[in-house]
Amino acid sequence: MGSLRSSGSAGGGEKASVESVDADAACALLSTGQYGYVDVRMREDFDAGHVAGARNVPYYLSVTPHGRPEKNDRFVEQVAALHGKGDRFIVGCRSGVRSRLAAADLVDAGFTNVKNLEGGYLSLLKSVNPHPTAYHQ
Repeated sequence: MGSLRSSGSAGGGEKASVESVDADAACALLSTGQYGYVDVRMREDFDAGHVAGARNVPYYLSVTPHGRPEKNDRFVEQVAALHGKGDRFIVGCRSGVRSRLAAADLVDAGFTNVKNLEGGYLSLLKSVNPHPTAYHQ
């Protein structure tokens, strides 16, 4: 059975607490049809593979040559165009780090039913196929 966890954001700031769900719990929630999925990876990563029915709203727009991500300043506004503040949805990325930051921004903006996918899309792939011969990324 999946687990639910609540965790604050790293960094010691006053970020809102974000509830995290593991891959099994996320799959169970998504299968009810009562939860949407917002994938916060960049478009090219989303296009390479994503959760069925997912909406792509990149949290970062690009990565500089020095490896620094450029945040999408319109992220909350773009999610608000797709989901009401009371809508239920899961936020996911590749590994769960970016989605935790994105979910915290959404909770800070007043979204009340947001859950972070702990371990990201990679955890969903492992959950569906726990013994793969290779992962294509």
